[in-house]
Amino acid sequence: MTAEPSLPVAVTQLMKGVVYRDTHDRAWRSLLELQPQARDYVATLGLRIVIDEAEGYAFCRQREPDPDDPDPLPRLIPRRTLSFHVSLLLALLRKKLAEFDAQGGDTRLILTREQIVELLRVFLPPTPNEARLADQIDAHLNKCVELGFLRAVKNSEQAYEVRRILKAFVDGQWLADFDAKLAEYLTLLETGTEDSE
Repeated sequence: MTAEPSLPVAVTQLMKGVVYRDTHDRAWRSLLELQPQARDYVATLGLRIVIDEAEGYAFCRQREPDPDDPDPLPRLIPRRTLSFHVSLLLALLRKKLAEFDAQGGDTRLILTREQIVELLRVFLPPTPNEARLADQIDAHLNKCVELGFLRAVKNSEQAYEVRRILKAFVDGQWLADFDAKLAEYLTLLETGTEDSE
């Protein structure tokens, strides 16, 4: 028997992070059935709900404050500054997800650690210390897992699922801006000089 939809279950799970159709069944169903109530509830906190039914995820996003509001709400969802290499990894994963979607078929993109290392290696300066490079790449991978863009595949220490929520955060404009920065970075890497600015 299916449980009744519950606004507290839906909103509480949203406050904890992303709600996924495949891992938060009750919260997902409750959110879909009680969307107007959930939207009204989180709006009082200065948030809005983003739901992508086709991809199977939902999350809260901070509303932009009204510039004319003399007493804006404090920011509930913190902004995170990402390192260049984490941003690079996210951009590469997003491009890989777009290629994967273009091929059709399976809905889950699973990449091995080695495949991810190969994606990144092209953009990393050559180093004689492979162990140090491996540690750095693992740190970038762990950050992507922590942010919810990658999920370690159960029963495998060396494979990751690229979470579809990445599409909501890394859009075409973000990729275009990042491609321009990446071109500058590659030029610096090839010349071996530091940016003097």
